[in-house]
This record gives sequence, structure tokens and C-alpha cells, in this order.
Amino acid sequence: MRAWRVHELGDPSEVMSFDEVDEPTPGEGQVLVKVRAAALNFPDVLMAMGKYQEKPPLPYTPGVELCGEIVGTGQRVIGGPSGGPGAFAEYALMDAANAWPVPEGMSDEKAASLYLTYQTGHVGLHRRAHLQAGEHLLVHAGAGGVGTAAIQLGKAAGATVIATAGGARKTEICRELGADHVIDYTTEDFVPIVKEITGGRGADVVYDPVGGEVFDKSRKCIAFEGRIVVVGFTSGTIPHAPTNHLLVKNYSVVGLHWGLYKKMDPSVISEVHEDLTRLVRDGSVDPLVGAALPLDQAPQALARLASRDTVGKVVLVP
Repeated sequence: MRAWRVHELGDPSEVMSFDEVDEPTPGEGQVLVKVRAAALNFPDVLMAMGKYQEKPPLPYTPGVELCGEIVGTGQRVIGGPSGGPGAFAEYALMDAANAWPVPEGMSDEKAASLYLTYQTGHVGLHRRAHLQAGEHLLVHAGAGGVGTAAIQLGKAAGATVIATAGGARKTEICRELGADHVIDYTTEDFVPIVKEITGGRGADVVYDPVGGEVFDKSRKCIAFEGRIVVVGFTSGTIPHAPTNHLLVKNYSVVGLHWGLYKKMDPSVISEVHEDLTRLVRDGSVDPLVGAALPLDQAPQALARLASRDTVGKVVLVP
């Protein structure tokens, strides 16, 4: 079979090769799946560069999220490959206990996009931030894969959603997804606008996959007893939260490492998948696939993702 592999750390668009490798053999508790679609995520870029918290031994096949068809049964499932990355290939192994059924009627591309970012968003907004109906949710990078999921999940929870995005194309996407207010961060300072929208109170929950200056400015428009959910650092800068500021303004900074639930409390993943399936069924959740590309275009797709030129999810189709 064909599979992309990273043989040395570096820019994934330069260090990946499309290799002919043996089809994997499932072990105990595993299933072999034919990959129907594999979704890209920013950790795919960081992992190839050696800058992610998980560092698989070289060479490895990238890709942490897929929709596959179980060989022998034909059942479509979503989830991550066994033991880490491995989705950017024609076939992959999955743990049977962590292969979740695709919601009825959902396309392969959208199903591949439902797992990681929507699980992360659901856990971040509900379990970590305890978002309540009627609260104001500020979503940064609202047109990206992480942000589009958070907008939909926030609206489904009954929150008033404020989204930031860069440029006319991306701000319009946020509106189409249901954001109540959209701020173009390339031309506007979101801090005074958030304060105006919330009557001076500030956002109750901030969902931040960007970090850097965005995090620092979010601290200036967080509400009393607000919660800033730290999702990632696509800006490339890890910010620092001065504890005296947390004390004076009485807000919380909440870390979110969704992958840790696989080890510490896997029942959470099952519960969230059931609720996501319900939300898909009632139309509250519908993953935005910005681009579906052939598997052999993985390097170009990752380069686009790294440049932050994409909207929604980018998916590779073998």
C-alpha cells in the first residue's frame, strides 16, 4: 500500500515521502481499516517539525484523524490510528474500542472532520469551561477547523457567539456558521468591540487556539469569573498568564489537552461521541470541509494549513 512517511524532522512539505509499505496486520483488539478520508490538523505540522508534545519515532506516517471502512465488515468508523499518527495512508490500524460509528448519512469527508476538533471543542466548552446558555463565548480563529467547530458547539449550547477571523472571506464563513457577532482582526481591535457587545462585562468564555498577543488581549476583555480555554498556539508564541492579573480580575485560565482523556478517562470520549452524534442528527453540528484533496497532495495540503490560508477542515481522500 502507499503511505506518507516522515523520515526526518522539518517542514512537512519537504520531509515527507510517499512510500510503498506493507499493509499493517491487526493485533489483539485492533481492526484494519481502509482509509476513506483523513483530516488534517495543526498538530500534524508541529509533530513533523518535532515541536509537538507527542514525538513518534522516525520514520512515521502522519495523520491523527480519519474515517475508515473496517476490512471484512464494511462498517464506517471514525477515530485515530492505533498508537498515535498513521492516517495519511491507504490502510491503517485502529483500536476496536476507539473506533466510533459514523453518524448516519454523513459523508466520509465530514465524518473524518468530526472526531478531533469537535471532541476537543465539546470537552473544552462543556467539561473545562462549563459554558452556560446565555453566556458570551469569544472564539478566536473562527474560520479554521478548531474555530468552526467551537462556533457550532457554542450556538448549540445556547451561547451568544463572538468570533474573530482575518479578512472578508473568513468573517463571512463565521457568519454563515451562526456566529452572532464577527470581528475582522486585521482591521479591528477585538477588545473594545467585545466590551461593547457585552455591555462592558466581557466574554464569559474565551476559546483560544492562537496564543501569543491574542491571549494577552483576551485577558483585557474577560468577564468576572470568566474562563479562558487554552487550546493551542498557532501563532507560534506561548503566552504567560500573570497570576496577579488572574487574582485582581477573578478569572480562570483553563488548559485543554483532549488527548490526555484517552489515558486518564476514556469514558469521556464515548460520552462526547454520543452527544456529537445527537447534534449531527438534529442539524446543530455540520463540519465545514474547506477542501478535499487526493492523498498524494498531502505535502501541499499541510503547507496550506501551516500558512493559515485554509478554512474549515482540509481532508485527504485516498
